[in-house]
Amino acid sequence: MSEPFVINGIQINPGETRDIDIFVAKQYDFTDLDMPVRVIRGREDGPRLFVCAAIHGDEVIGVEIIRRLISNKYLRKLKGTLIAVPIVNVFGFNNLTRYLPDRRDLNRSFPGSPNGSLAARLAHIFVEEIMGNATHGIDIHTGSRHRTNLPQVRACLQDKYITALAKEFDVPVILDADIIDGSLREVSVKHNVPLLVFEAGEALRYDEVAIRSGLAGILAVMRRLEMIPPVTAKTKRVDPIIAKDRYWIRADQSGILIIKRRLGSIVDEGDVLGRISDPLGNHNIEIRAERPGLIIGYSQLPLVNRGDAIFHIATFAKQSSVEKSLTDFDDKFDYEER
Repeated sequence: MSEPFVINGIQINPGETRDIDIFVAKQYDFTDLDMPVRVIRGREDGPRLFVCAAIHGDEVIGVEIIRRLISNKYLRKLKGTLIAVPIVNVFGFNNLTRYLPDRRDLNRSFPGSPNGSLAARLAHIFVEEIMGNATHGIDIHTGSRHRTNLPQVRACLQDKYITALAKEFDVPVILDADIIDGSLREVSVKHNVPLLVFEAGEALRYDEVAIRSGLAGILAVMRRLEMIPPVTAKTKRVDPIIAKDRYWIRADQSGILIIKRRLGSIVDEGDVLGRISDPLGNHNIEIRAERPGLIIGYSQLPLVNRGDAIFHIATFAKQSSVEKSLTDFDDKFDYEER
């Protein structure tokens, strides 16, 4: 007999799909602000996976990934439960901003508390109602405003099980990311819920390649968990490469930024990545790669101040192994054609 599954006081039975609005707070005009959740429970028991987006309210790519996920045909044969939360930070989403009204970062506020700040209360609701009902999780993010990211997975790779799940994702690179205090990843470790973070694209922008690769990666993880049937037709896989390290290149002077190398470019030490100039072109400096690696993120804003982070570069034990992963990713998602 299946165990009862209850979210927000609502029981979801085997084979049932329910849309649940979890009350978060009242707005200034006293209207309710709710966190939308869709729970899809298969007829058979299995893993309970939450997929969430917009913990940072302006990171909208994940909203579209989840919208496509919950309408995917493979879910008709779902084993286990999918908990889809397209918008966690409803305050930021409605105001096109990363943060909450009190300027707190929700992803530095976990596990939260029922009597704390607005961010702490929202974090507490998520941990109690969503993570507390899950066995696994996927958290979708993008770059911040004016910064874009190559599709990538970030995870704690000291855990072999999490590493195996991360390798199922259709991304060219995996980062062994440190756990940040107050983040959802930190609380997931304490709750023994394996969590992957998918990063792609830019805040407040849709990117079709990022959306498609994110959706494909989530479905691949669900297949690994045996929540959905395996693909019968032969499909091309992307074998991601684990980055050894990563570093940022910052602006040595203020001015106008001209990008020469794009996202996903493989670079060698000393390669020119761009230049910074004054408006009249009298003061020009070149931006060069400090070490060989792969550009996994960069600033798309052409105006920079001295010290601004411009390029994010991942490094690898074997640089040559990155080329195949990128080629497979390009072939599968037509990255160059976007």
